[in-house]
Amino acid sequence: MKQTGADLERRIKTGKAKIAVLGLGYVGLPLALAFAEKGFACFGIDADRSKLKQLNAGKSYIPDIPSTQIKAQVKKGALMPTDNFAKLSLADAILVCVPTPLSKSKDPDFSFVLNAVDAVGPRLKPGQLVVIESTIYPGMTVELIGPRLEKQSGLKADKDFFLAMSPERIDPGNKKYTLRNTPKVVGGIDRTSTILAGLLYQQIINKVVPVSSPTVAEMAKLLENTFRQINIGLVNEIAIICDKLGINVLEVIDASSTKPFGFMSFYPGPGIGGHCIPVDPIYLSWKMKSLNYRARFIELATDINAEMPRFWVNKIQQGLNNKKKSLKNAAVLVMGVTYKKDIDDLRESPVLEIMHLLIEAGADLRYHDPFVPVMEVDGRRLKSAKFSRELIRSTDCVVIATDHSQIDYGLIKKEADLIIDTRGVYYRLGKRALT
Repeated sequence: MKQTGADLERRIKTGKAKIAVLGLGYVGLPLALAFAEKGFACFGIDADRSKLKQLNAGKSYIPDIPSTQIKAQVKKGALMPTDNFAKLSLADAILVCVPTPLSKSKDPDFSFVLNAVDAVGPRLKPGQLVVIESTIYPGMTVELIGPRLEKQSGLKADKDFFLAMSPERIDPGNKKYTLRNTPKVVGGIDRTSTILAGLLYQQIINKVVPVSSPTVAEMAKLLENTFRQINIGLVNEIAIICDKLGINVLEVIDASSTKPFGFMSFYPGPGIGGHCIPVDPIYLSWKMKSLNYRARFIELATDINAEMPRFWVNKIQQGLNNKKKSLKNAAVLVMGVTYKKDIDDLRESPVLEIMHLLIEAGADLRYHDPFVPVMEVDGRRLKSAKFSRELIRSTDCVVIATDHSQIDYGLIKKEADLIIDTRGVYYRLGKRALT
């Protein structure tokens, strides 16, 4: 191993390496906290001063992370939240964990990643390791990020500094698979970069999976979520087919899942949401267009999933019509607005589109979500209604859009005039009652 690499290896193994995590969202904050708890000095760098204010006061803004853990590490001086980007030059390893959303035109938005790279480049020093955790297109680390860092720093990748890609695998709200026990894929631009990045993550993660290049690591992340997006699209179409056949798609899935091989259960819903599944496949499709190839499966699944909110609004309208009511001016209560249960994340939530369509149709829209006290839809500021018997009774239709655990579904069933269950809550409750 090169001398600069040997120095960094020694600092990592002895716990003396300083870490800088750039971006303190759902990915960066757990990562920074994990390194701090392991005894590393960790700079948590973010431009959002409201986040920094909370962290420096010992408060967490992520439900998966207790404030007590933040407070302990900030007080000890191991976790140092800051908006001072000059701290990047003090770090031995810099981990880029900024978002990569879609633009309004549904194209990849690389601005956050490129801004982060531009913050690192001029401050890059010999012997530093840079790891990209943000989701990017296959080839971006080698084709764009590496050369950009070289140009801004005057240093040479794989000679003066080390560069790797290790895509994040954070699943908000998942109690079973955490940062610690979720294997970490690592691909460096050379063998030394891979070894050093792997060694760094081994300090906080049980299993590191080295791959031959950053492009393999980038593609692995996109495959993981494209696999899910396409299978969700498939089962959403099966849900539409079963609806037309007059049978319960969940019963069909349960029956199919009894086969001990060759089948994996996916479940339909109001669409797809979150920071990965709706976004990552589009990054891959976008890249393929530049190579004159059309990713047809991805495009088809994207179209099907995007149509699910309208499918459910049509079900609401049909249900109201059967009760001699119109959707216009009907009191519609949406239960749960986040993209998945028991978290406070609204990113790419398909429920937002359902709410938009209901407003467009003239419904008297209200919502309840214990994790989202206030939100905005179509320029309207909405406040979560207090869950009560009176609220249910005063509603023409209750739409279960996100199946949060703490909701009293028994009360809804008892008091609601019409229920549209996009998540199969009552099927599961009924099945549980029979066992």
